[in-house]
Amino acid sequence: MTDEAKPSSLVDMVAYQDMSVVSKTLIQKKTGTVTLFAFDQGQGLSEHTAPFDAMALVLDGEAEIIIAGRPHRVSQGEMIIMPAHEPHALRAVKKFKMMLTMIKS
Repeated sequence: MTDEAKPSSLVDMVAYQDMSVVSKTLIQKKTGTVTLFAFDQGQGLSEHTAPFDAMALVLDGEAEIIIAGRPHRVSQGEMIIMPAHEPHALRAVKKFKMMLTMIKS
């Protein structure tokens, strides 16, 4: 049995680091990716666009995710879709972990 076939805790698969953003890619296929992130409080990603839709699922903590200039507070257990070609950015209001799923087709 491979590691992919056993249950795992998403929250425990990526650790916080002081003043850092940590990422771990779980799945990387030509049709899409699934990546875990851990953001220390105050850390974030500057505004950018992506050519594909992406779904951010907050696993722990709280983030501010800005899509097309509109801020959204997203907390543990909540998700938000970031549409393709829309500028977006995010910032850790509290340290937070998220799973980012990007669908390319």
